[in-house]
Amino acid sequence: MPDDALAKATRQVITAQKAVPVIRSFFDAPTFTVTYVVRDAATRRAAVIDSVLTYDPASGRTSLDAAKPIIDYVEKEGLTVDWHLETHAHADHLSAAPYLQRQLGGKIAIGARIREVQQTFGKLFNAGAGFPHDGSQFDHLWQDGESFSIGDLPVTVLHVPGHTPACVAYVVGDAVFVGDTMFMPDYGTARADFPGGDARQLFRSLRRLLEMPPETRLFLCHDYLPEGRDHYLWETTVAEQRRHNVHAHDGISEDEFVAMREARDRTLDMPRLILPSVQVNMRAGRLPPPEDNGIVYLKIPVNQL
Repeated sequence: MPDDALAKATRQVITAQKAVPVIRSFFDAPTFTVTYVVRDAATRRAAVIDSVLTYDPASGRTSLDAAKPIIDYVEKEGLTVDWHLETHAHADHLSAAPYLQRQLGGKIAIGARIREVQQTFGKLFNAGAGFPHDGSQFDHLWQDGESFSIGDLPVTVLHVPGHTPACVAYVVGDAVFVGDTMFMPDYGTARADFPGGDARQLFRSLRRLLEMPPETRLFLCHDYLPEGRDHYLWETTVAEQRRHNVHAHDGISEDEFVAMREARDRTLDMPRLILPSVQVNMRAGRLPPPEDNGIVYLKIPVNQL
């Protein structure tokens, strides 16, 4: 299936001059996250990829500061949203997918291996018997190589684990939305030390994506503005990544990458919002159920990560 899926996605990109999506990006500076609205120009059908619910960890309050511009854009452009797509269960921001779904319609979808994330983090957060570990919180779970459409735009889903077990990339016409697998060439690649992460799998996922045609556009989920650059960027190409990615350019062997990635990951702090984010995102962006006093609580496991 992986080889078939890659071949299918590659054929799709090669013929993408007939299927070029209109892409609008929304950058959330507090979490360094890029949300995309991807639409078919002919039918005005659209998908939202990796949305953000604003969360203040000091007060425990949520807001719609990051989500409201997406709603405004969709309504102004007269779009019909069919999908709210997650590339993975994010550890750095809360998803706004359920709120956007209520406002705009559409289905929430993620890779089928979210079940593994739910198993791991359901235990960590002691979510209890009432928390299903079967992915049923989502409207659809993608299999590797599965296809669907946004209007007349063909989409292929590629399983790209390593950062998390459930990571997927969405090939939409001539564009690929890669989630956290890679960043801009001057920043490198995702960490692989979260529960279920694996540096060797990440390398193979990176090579899978970089086998796409060189002109393929890659849209990233984050940019952290590395030293030496004074503005944020989140679009690159396969050719640029193969030539210049500081962690995964052509010529880097799998063993070299794994050694580098594991050594680097040992120096990194946990993301600031990992504990609130994952326990919400494993529920498809929904908060845990209220307790008997009517208040919703997010749990902070001590000395576990």
